[in-house]
Amino acid sequence: MKAKASLMRQSHFLGTKIRNLRKSNKLTMEDLSARCIRIDPEYAPSVSYLSMIERGKRVPSREMLSVVANVFQKPVNYFLDDAASGDNISVNKGSHGGIKGIPLEPSFLFSNDILQIAIPELLSQTGIEGSQFAHLLIRAHQEHHQNHFPDLERAAEEVGLKRLPLSFTDLVDICSNLGIRYQWFDNAPAEVIKLGRTGSSEMVTSFMLSGDQLYINKRLQQYPRRLKYDLAVHIGHKILHQSEALDTVLVAGRSHNSNLNDAISGDHQGINAQDILRAWRNFEASFFAGALLCPKVPFRQLLDRNGYEINTHKVADVSTSVAMRRMTAVSPYRHWHYFDAYSPGKLKAVYRGNGIPLPWGNMRQINDPCHHWAVFRMISSPSQGSSSQLSLLEGPDGPRIYSCESINVNDLQGSGHVLCAGIDLNPAIEAQGIDALELAQDLKSMCIANGGQSLLAPSVKRQLLSVSRILNINWVERSLDTEAKLICSRGSGCPRQPSCYD
Repeated sequence: MKAKASLMRQSHFLGTKIRNLRKSNKLTMEDLSARCIRIDPEYAPSVSYLSMIERGKRVPSREMLSVVANVFQKPVNYFLDDAASGDNISVNKGSHGGIKGIPLEPSFLFSNDILQIAIPELLSQTGIEGSQFAHLLIRAHQEHHQNHFPDLERAAEEVGLKRLPLSFTDLVDICSNLGIRYQWFDNAPAEVIKLGRTGSSEMVTSFMLSGDQLYINKRLQQYPRRLKYDLAVHIGHKILHQSEALDTVLVAGRSHNSNLNDAISGDHQGINAQDILRAWRNFEASFFAGALLCPKVPFRQLLDRNGYEINTHKVADVSTSVAMRRMTAVSPYRHWHYFDAYSPGKLKAVYRGNGIPLPWGNMRQINDPCHHWAVFRMISSPSQGSSSQLSLLEGPDGPRIYSCESINVNDLQGSGHVLCAGIDLNPAIEAQGIDALELAQDLKSMCIANGGQSLLAPSVKRQLLSVSRILNINWVERSLDTEAKLICSRGSGCPRQPSCYD
């Protein structure tokens, strides 16, 4: 009995380690159970018991653990808490992107009941509002699924019939078929501004408060692509949420509460479950709108014909931001990132299906961002058009090679911001039988030797040129003609010699 109690006190990471070993060896629970039976049928776990072990609901006996350890050729102590290295307890997400997670152990402290008490208290003390917390959850959900939401894609295709482009008239006809009526307005009512929590740098573009009456800002007549996006979002609310789509307010401009410092210094609204639910529904409707305006197969074919050029948005007759966000969802290559950044350091939108570390987040601003990131470098740049960049960034497993295309645009309020779409090249390099980490390390060494940036050596350029042409992304090839730049997630970890912040 004492041995069992001792094992229980040391087994908080046990289930995570077994699950990660099983998945990394491509074994199902049935496979692992069968392997254990062949070793020792008396102490082998059943599939259901193995499932409970992995979820932290059961602790195996030392004899059963010994059988499992035998399968993976590990000592029993490997599975206990004292041997909890980052690699064996990091959440194994297979091919999924996003940043790595850690197991929340002891698991009983992270039960639903405890979290529902602790999280609102935590957020209340830090000044984070429900809507801000919801956006972090949504982003993590989006990155975990690598922007793959087939149910929303199907719903949009059923309504839009996979037509590309959709005209304003087409969207009005869809609204009419759904019973949605619309009319124009000059100035949003005070209650709508309050409901949308619209800041001074934002403008209400459309809203639907009750029934099926949609109100659209007359200024959108000058911005037909934004007008189509608003209609598509409201169609999404109607299709996905029916009568629950009441009180929908869309705004344009820099989000007033996208920075944690702003939230703490202002009036804190507290945690409201309806805010989180509304944020999720808004995300669904926004994703639906992109899928309606840029249906997956036709838009992928269009991007393929045009080499994923940013100006393809003109052919699709959608805004630049819609086209760039849809790239990350429709491309057969899954390792994308997307940023929408405002000066001096606020990210209004973030997607990083490849897990690229952020120099700053939606809710905080730091004083030592790396100014060599393309998205940040272009914030203060007066240049027109887009700009491609090849970058080297140190990750948890070694250096990674990124390529991106960034463009300066203005929102409806006239505020400039930078849109950036990029990819992690390491998986594409590995797919061609090239050692990506070795290639990235060679390129990093060249950059360090040349003060932080360097033109590519002919041999490196040839390899990356082959990869870029297989990907069929024109701006990746263009980035090979510029100097590769060392970037970092924070100035305190600058790899340049001397450091930018010395």
